[in-house]
Amino acid sequence: MRGILFAVMAGFFITLQGVANSRISQDIGTWQAATITQLTGFVAASLIFLFVRDGSWQGFKQVKPLYLTGGALAAIIIYTNVTAIHQVGVTLTISAALIAQLCLTFLIDRNGWFGVMKQKMGLPQFIGIGLMIVGVLILKF
Repeated sequence: MRGILFAVMAGFFITLQGVANSRISQDIGTWQAATITQLTGFVAASLIFLFVRDGSWQGFKQVKPLYLTGGALAAIIIYTNVTAIHQVGVTLTISAALIAQLCLTFLIDRNGWFGVMKQKMGLPQFIGIGLMIVGVLILKF
């Protein structure tokens, strides 16, 4: 249950961040908004880490260098999210992003990419994603 709560919170915060970034970018530009977002995110995460101390820096040595570039993806995420919000609105942007996430995670789970345990995917999962796509199309038109 706690995991679902955190997932719902993540969805709320991703949406709020997208809207805030969109507003910031209208005043100063998209890449500038991404820079500010990354900087404030770094500061917030660093402060939380200092107080929570739920890990250590020693673990970084065990992480594959490719995975350490994950934060750089956030700049692309922010840029594409803001650009999409400006062009198609918040609802359609978040809906399409969610479907894209589900499709990619479906492939990751099904194929066991990135070291995750393979999951069997069948007709119900395909139908679920298909229904979500239909829902987004209904939102669009």
